[in-house]
Amino acid sequence: MKRRMVTAIILLIITLIALIIFIGLYIDETHRVQETYRRQYTTELRHVNEEITIYKAAEGDLDYHYNRITVYMANAGSFAFLIENFTDKQIVINEISTCLLKYPNQMKDKLEDLQQAITDILAELDKGYDEAKAIYESIELKGN
Repeated sequence: MKRRMVTAIILLIITLIALIIFIGLYIDETHRVQETYRRQYTTELRHVNEEITIYKAAEGDLDYHYNRITVYMANAGSFAFLIENFTDKQIVINEISTCLLKYPNQMKDKLEDLQQAITDILAELDKGYDEAKAIYESIELKGN
């Protein structure tokens, strides 16, 4: 009986140690994945800035570059969705993405403001999200 009890206690201790190690590895991997999402989010925003620069310089097919801006912004919105505790900022990014899709005629005039807002977001300034919010709030929703 003593032998079984000692064996059971040893197995319990081993199981608890394995559980603690598993929890630690899970938390570490979660942080690593979130960091990957944040890195991809900023990469997509950088692509938006680059495409706006090309668009403003009138290099090549403007519709093509505008579509690329739209796609990169949608990608940024997708990665923003995956980032934890990012809901308010995600809403702003998704609204801008929606405006780029639905109201291209109005958004083409606001690309410089969008570029400034994204530059501020990449500099980790909260005013960038406020600037982006002001852009989509200025859109006339019944227009093109």
